[in-house]
Amino acid sequence: MATANGTTQEVFIVDDDGAVRDALRLVFEMDGYQVTAFPDGGSFLAAARTRTPSVVVLDVHMPGRSGLEVLQELGPHYGAPVFMISGQGDIPMAVEAIRQGAHDFLEKPFDADTVLTRIREAIEARTRKASQKTGELILAPFTGEDQLTPREREVLERIAMGASNKEAGRQLGISPRTIEVHRARIMEKLGARNTADLVRIVYSDVRRN
Repeated sequence: MATANGTTQEVFIVDDDGAVRDALRLVFEMDGYQVTAFPDGGSFLAAARTRTPSVVVLDVHMPGRSGLEVLQELGPHYGAPVFMISGQGDIPMAVEAIRQGAHDFLEKPFDADTVLTRIREAIEARTRKASQKTGELILAPFTGEDQLTPREREVLERIAMGASNKEAGRQLGISPRTIEVHRARIMEKLGARNTADLVRIVYSDVRRN
C-alpha cells in the first residue's frame, strides 16, 4: 500500500485529456494511492495553494496554461516533486521544465509498472533527503559551485562518487535520461568537456586546500 507513517499518499494528476486522467487514476489507486485529478492548470493551482500531495503528474500540453506555465506559476520551492507528462515530440519542452525545477518526466505511451516505480523512487528519495541533516553534503567547496542549483549539486555528488546515470537516478528518484540533462547542464556551467573534467574541477580545489 502507498502509505507513509500510516497516512495514504496522494497524487495530483493534471491533464486536460479525460482518458489519460482516468488511466493514471486507475494505475495509482490500484497501488493504494489517493488520487485527485484536475482538467486544467487553474484548478490545480487553486488546490496546490491549500495542500501539498506526495507527487504531481502534470501534462506538458494543455489549453490555456501550458504545463510549463503552470510549473512556473507553482514556483521552484513547491513541496512535492513534479513529473511532466510528455510525448516523444515534447522532450525539449520537458527538458526545459526540468531546468525550471520539474523533478522528472514521464513519456507516453505509459507503462504502468514503470510509472509506479518512478513515482515510488521519487517519494522514497524525498523521504531520505528530508531525514538528512540540513546542509549535509559530500563534496568540499569548489570553484563554480555557486552556479549550480541544489539538484545539480546532488547529481554532481553522485557523478563525483563514480555512480552511473542509472545508479544516480535510482538514488535521487529520477530517470537516467534526466540525470543526463542535469549532467549536460553541469558541464556547461563548469566548463567541463567530459566526466573526467568534472572530477578534476571538483577535486582540484580540495587538493589545494
